[in-house]
Amino acid sequence: PRQQFPAWLWCAAGLKGTGRLIPSMLTEEEEGYVTDAGFPLPGTPMFTQELPSQPAIHMEPLRNHHGEAGSPPKKKAGVQQQEWIPERLEGDSRPIKELPLNLSEKRRIRERQQLRMIKLSGWNVWKNSQQRAAWHLWEQTAEALKYTKMWRGSLHSIEGHFGSGVQSYFSFLRFLVLMNFATFLLVGGFIVVPNMVFDELQINSTSKVTAGGNQSCLDYKPMQHGLVQFYEYVMDLLSGTGYMELTYLFYGFYKNTAVDLKDFSYNIPLAYLITTLFYFLLSLLWTVVRSVNRFKQSLVSEDSSLSNYSHKVFTSWDFCISEKQSVCLKQNNLCYELKMDLEEEVLQRRQAAQTRLQRAGVYTVRALLHLVVLALLGAAFYGIYVATVLSQALSQNPVVSSNFFLGLLVQYLPSIVITAASTILPVFFSILSVLEKYSLTWQIKLTLIRCVFLRLASLVILLYSLWTQITCNGQKDDPECRTCGYSQKYPCWETRLGQEMYKLAIFDFLTVLVMIFLFDFPRKMVVQFCSCKLAQLWGQQEFQVPSNVLDLIYGQTVCWIGTFYCPLLPLLNTVKFFIIFYLKKMTLLKNCCPAKRTFRASSSNFFFLLVLLLGLALSWVPILYSIFTLTPSKACGPFRGQSRIWDTIPNAVEPLPQVAREFLYFIGSQAFMVPIFVVLCILISYLVALANSYGQLVKELKTYVQMEGRDKHFLVKQIRELSEAHEKRHRAEHGEGNFTHLIANPF
Repeated sequence: PRQQFPAWLWCAAGLKGTGRLIPSMLTEEEEGYVTDAGFPLPGTPMFTQELPSQPAIHMEPLRNHHGEAGSPPKKKAGVQQQEWIPERLEGDSRPIKELPLNLSEKRRIRERQQLRMIKLSGWNVWKNSQQRAAWHLWEQTAEALKYTKMWRGSLHSIEGHFGSGVQSYFSFLRFLVLMNFATFLLVGGFIVVPNMVFDELQINSTSKVTAGGNQSCLDYKPMQHGLVQFYEYVMDLLSGTGYMELTYLFYGFYKNTAVDLKDFSYNIPLAYLITTLFYFLLSLLWTVVRSVNRFKQSLVSEDSSLSNYSHKVFTSWDFCISEKQSVCLKQNNLCYELKMDLEEEVLQRRQAAQTRLQRAGVYTVRALLHLVVLALLGAAFYGIYVATVLSQALSQNPVVSSNFFLGLLVQYLPSIVITAASTILPVFFSILSVLEKYSLTWQIKLTLIRCVFLRLASLVILLYSLWTQITCNGQKDDPECRTCGYSQKYPCWETRLGQEMYKLAIFDFLTVLVMIFLFDFPRKMVVQFCSCKLAQLWGQQEFQVPSNVLDLIYGQTVCWIGTFYCPLLPLLNTVKFFIIFYLKKMTLLKNCCPAKRTFRASSSNFFFLLVLLLGLALSWVPILYSIFTLTPSKACGPFRGQSRIWDTIPNAVEPLPQVAREFLYFIGSQAFMVPIFVVLCILISYLVALANSYGQLVKELKTYVQMEGRDKHFLVKQIRELSEAHEKRHRAEHGEGNFTHLIANPF
């Protein structure tokens, strides 16, 4: 029926979403119906200026090979006019199978490439074949490496049962396991193993710094003398005191020596400091790279400014789900998200219709509730501070030390208070967020932000309370700190900080065990075997991805802070996270169900990595402060006897040749750092300007995509009206004729 149907309708039938008509369906005789802009002109009112998008967006017309505006270049008779499209892709470096073309167009490109290959020299042919072979080898290697990923089958199984949202938690946990293991390899290879080898082989070593000063500063005897009961060994194991202080687990056991042989030298203090800085840099780069990748995904999938409802209806289904129960659950989640969007839209309309008096009332209520939140946070922080002070004071009490359970309670008192605050306060945050009359999305986000602040600020308060006791509240003239530069109660204060981080890590793991075996499993049994209404109303335990991920971030932040003072803490954290993976997998499959309020995997991954970066930045503060400001312990550790830990770097540079020494001094001087700082500022300014320009371009493209839908509706309406007009004219000229079936479906 092509010859019977008007050419202008065939032009419109080739319409794409770009505002132009595809000329591939026209013959040379029919091209006269199309203007240079690509729209039908004769006998139709459908001009380019009539499109809804034209007042807002002006796209450049398509140009041919001669730079003239208009339709694509015309070909000779017998040659399809659509060949101009693949011609633009012939120079693409991607393999032909990845080009967005149909099979016939790919064959034509392949034939043209083969014709050009005949004219190439033998060297170029060999070079191209080697490039293709290398590309295929890289693809096969990448495909093979996918099967070597840790927990690959478990992650696929979890994703199939519960979707990508829950799977993102376990993927994040795997990332932390690998990062902790890499950190352990660094610390073990450059700090722990060299010390063990030197001590075992009894290699002659020299002390770079002689510990001097008052004898009271050198009095450090962690081991107990006399008869020691068994429970005291258990206490030392759980709290890191006693014989545990004289192991490679803590800072105080490492020596301030250097091995100088004929062809080999090794400076342990220098290796300790450089390794610390390097694993922090490695963690930063690894986390930033992963954050950038997740940020790209979140930009693509989380933009709700374009067709939010159609996005949820048509593209939000998780095709990894294979279980029938999970399918029903995913359907309920989608319904919940749509209801939440509708409720938010209704809430926005109500907020827009509010009077000034009503808005003032809402803001007043929110301000009061914010004050309540601040009061709860202040009470929690004060409790942590008091618990830390009491724990440090009572741990020296003989009555407490003689009682196992009382001593264990005192040692873990700060950890207990931090865990209790992190468990109880989020419940109040959720209730208060409802009273603040925010949208459902903002309720979740605000509660999550408050929980993050609570977790990280708790560590800050703990470190601050320890700092006030170690440094006599920053008063170096205090009689207790005047002799050694720090409190004499802590002859090895670095080990004391390591013990606190060690206890936080141990208690965090014990909390996971208690919650799984004493709360989640009994709840599952009660709900499954008890038919009373109260038990059914209580329901099955939900697997809350945000709260579980925040627990991991809290544990990782503790590990980062404690690694400098407890070098083997990354190994303990690796083992802890490894066990937690299987425990969480077991409780997910046996005891829990996915939460009703779900987060999309892309946005949640980026947010959690952002919080992880915040925890990494927080861990830098005590480490850098200890390196550059505090006086290291004179009785223990690799930096004993030095005024600052950073003095190790100048001491190591001093024996170098004059040229190398002057070069390193120049790198650390202002003459080098100021120009570098200026260049970085210029580079940052350029990148900010480039990002702003890209952002403006993205806004214009979003506007164009929004107008694209209006153009489609407008053109379809014009097609229908013109079809009816043409049918009437055809009936008037030729009598009876029926285009009803074509009008109903013009495409």
